[in-house]
Amino acid sequence: MEQIIHLIKQALKQNSDPHTAATGKNFFKEKVKIYGVKTAIVTKISKGFDKDILAMDKKNVFALSEMLWQSGYLEESFIACHFAYLIRKNYEPADFRVFEKWVNNYISNWASCDTLCNHTIGAFVEMYPQYIESLKKFAVSENRWTKRAAAVSLIIPARKGKFLQDILEIAGILQSDNDDLVQKGYGWMLKAASEAHQQEVFDYVMENKPKMPRTALRYAIEKMPKELKAKAMEK
Repeated sequence: MEQIIHLIKQALKQNSDPHTAATGKNFFKEKVKIYGVKTAIVTKISKGFDKDILAMDKKNVFALSEMLWQSGYLEESFIACHFAYLIRKNYEPADFRVFEKWVNNYISNWASCDTLCNHTIGAFVEMYPQYIESLKKFAVSENRWTKRAAAVSLIIPARKGKFLQDILEIAGILQSDNDDLVQKGYGWMLKAASEAHQQEVFDYVMENKPKMPRTALRYAIEKMPKELKAKAMEK
């Protein structure tokens, strides 16, 4: 395990670029630790270890991913998420505690949040829908990233038309949140849900738009026809 960590860090350092690091930091309001490796190269590096990861038992894969999270580096968090997602066929209900720990203890920016939640946690809740109740608990957290996680974990299931009522409930919990990254998160969730349930999401927006921040509203209606957008944006 230590050898894999060493090789990953070595590969990231060898492919780091100061310009990429400086450009990358512009996408975040908070401070982020970045090597400065382009996303395509990070993906290539992580996939280079796929055979090793698939040969490991799940406990060790999670331990390896956690070691990567602990570094605080953005690129290492992406690789941690890739490894955890790679073994998704082996997920069991108890694994939610691992993912919850990562959300609460290690996520410190929107990119790490979305990478973990869209894929790893999204796949998990599709397998074990009862854990959407845990996402609703995420939504009342004081941690901005945990609140965003409540919404963005459902992006991919939402696109498939799943869990509409739960999605609307989570949007309701987050509706008046003042954090723009939480607003964008649940607005994105509603936009994803509108791909399969346009009318239902439109009706939700129309009913709740007096209370919805404009940021969330704009995200939610982004994929709707012009006439519905115009109606939703009317004051």
